[in-house]
Amino acid sequence: MHVGMLTNSLFGVGESDFKKVAHWAAMKGFKEIEIGATVPLDKKMIAEVVDKGEIKVGAFLYCRNFLLPVEGEAFLEELMKRIEIAGELGIPKVLTSTGIDRGWDWDTKFDFYDGIRKRPIRSMERVVELFSRVLEAAERKNVKIGWETCPVMGNIAISPYLIEELFARLKSEKLGLAYDPSHLVWEMMDPYEPILKFRDKIFHVHGKDTEINYSRLNYVGILSDYSWWRYRVPGLGEINWKKIVSNLYEIGYDGVISIEHEDPVWEGTREKVEKGLLIGKKTIEYAIDPEK
Repeated sequence: MHVGMLTNSLFGVGESDFKKVAHWAAMKGFKEIEIGATVPLDKKMIAEVVDKGEIKVGAFLYCRNFLLPVEGEAFLEELMKRIEIAGELGIPKVLTSTGIDRGWDWDTKFDFYDGIRKRPIRSMERVVELFSRVLEAAERKNVKIGWETCPVMGNIAISPYLIEELFARLKSEKLGLAYDPSHLVWEMMDPYEPILKFRDKIFHVHGKDTEINYSRLNYVGILSDYSWWRYRVPGLGEINWKKIVSNLYEIGYDGVISIEHEDPVWEGTREKVEKGLLIGKKTIEYAIDPEK
């Protein structure tokens, strides 16, 4: 197991050169880099980083709502481009969301769990049809597709129940998870047990934490707004990363934990973002091997 990083946070503070970000990550001891959606999809530039071999280019990340009536097809085209380039350059994974009908609103939040009334699960049929096509492309290019577990990017792969329902309908060795425990924390779910449940389907892990402000939660409740939680870099939130790593070892996972920096305390300047990335890196490295 090793530590990587997603490019998004550095591109968010003005960096625009993927090669510079990859070099910085390598110099700071990251072993793998994950290409976010803000990196220009320049095959030649990405190939230069891959060929240089200074750091492994492990994945593309492209989360969008592919089921939107207007923008959805353009988003899907961008996803397919990433699958194609990944296959040609030997980048093993493309990480994404599922899409969801009508976007993310209060109606969709509470219309998934229809087991009592036996109605169809919202978006399920359209997601299955869409990803049957996506997986055909992924299988041709020998690329793995990993669903993120984030609920706010056009996604229904947001709980063990829904993930299990999706996997039951889409049976492919190329389909798995980009497992991010931070989302399960603010959804009030156990972030540890699903690692064991989906042991053969965890293709990628995001290193991101969630902090709960319990005083605020007790005041506003879970339904008013999102003011009672915020993302943090690993080590500054609720998650026990030793337990995450222990469960990953138990299932035989030997891949990356990729730092996804969305911590508002460590953002705003290049210096602060770099510091946040390194705090997360140190936390995960200690969980993997305390003697290092």
